Amino acid sequence: MIKEAIILAGGLGTRLRSVIADKPKCMAPVAGKPFLHYLISHLQKNGIENFIFSVGYMHEMIEEYLIKNYPNLKYTISLEKEPLGTGGAIKFACKKTFQNNLLVCNGDTLFKIDCKKLSQFHKRLNADCSLCLKPMNNFSRYGVVELNRDHSVKSFKEKQFYESGFINGGVYALNVSKFFKDHFPKKFSFEEYYLEKNIVSSKNIKPKLYGLVQDEYFIDIGIPEDYEKAQKDFLYFSKDD
Repeated sequence: MIKEAIILAGGLGTRLRSVIADKPKCMAPVAGKPFLHYLISHLQKNGIENFIFSVGYMHEMIEEYLIKNYPNLKYTISLEKEPLGTGGAIKFACKKTFQNNLLVCNGDTLFKIDCKKLSQFHKRLNADCSLCLKPMNNFSRYGVVELNRDHSVKSFKEKQFYESGFINGGVYALNVSKFFKDHFPKKFSFEEYYLEKNIVSSKNIKPKLYGLVQDEYFIDIGIPEDYEKAQKDFLYFSKDD
């Protein structure tokens, strides 16, 4: 069972500047609490015991919040001195891990997956990386992930309008030792350089990428419209959290 998670919380949040100009995205107030609160709460309920917070932009605010509100939380800070991209941030944070398989999440996204199911899926297939996929209808903000019958990733399709499809929910189970076998630049995009590039690569040995579909609640507050939607949705969550 995966019990450790990296939370990517170092983004600049440029698309939300008009709404929250003075905070990193994960600290955006939603229904009276920072968005990060809901993410930590969900992961704890799913058995995550150790956290690695990958931070950069306005990291002091995140660290102060954790010290004040989570005195008993087991966590480590992975501080980027310069933006490394999602891939570079994950690679840097992985140096602080305890488990060989861990969860990777985005600090501005809540996808209420069942971590136990993901752990079992990831282990059963001996995957290098398992993506959590969300079924969605009538959308254009996201690309689509296509799967083969054995759940391996067949392709990543570009953003455009789709009547239906599976989107990458931004939650991954990652095998750290296998991840480090590949050679990456210091700064790179996890999605483009590791996931998408390896699918179309001609290399004889490529990472084993699989997708697990979970039709659970999903919200990405990266744009003002969805940030406002979260305000309404999370009024119900705050009663439990």
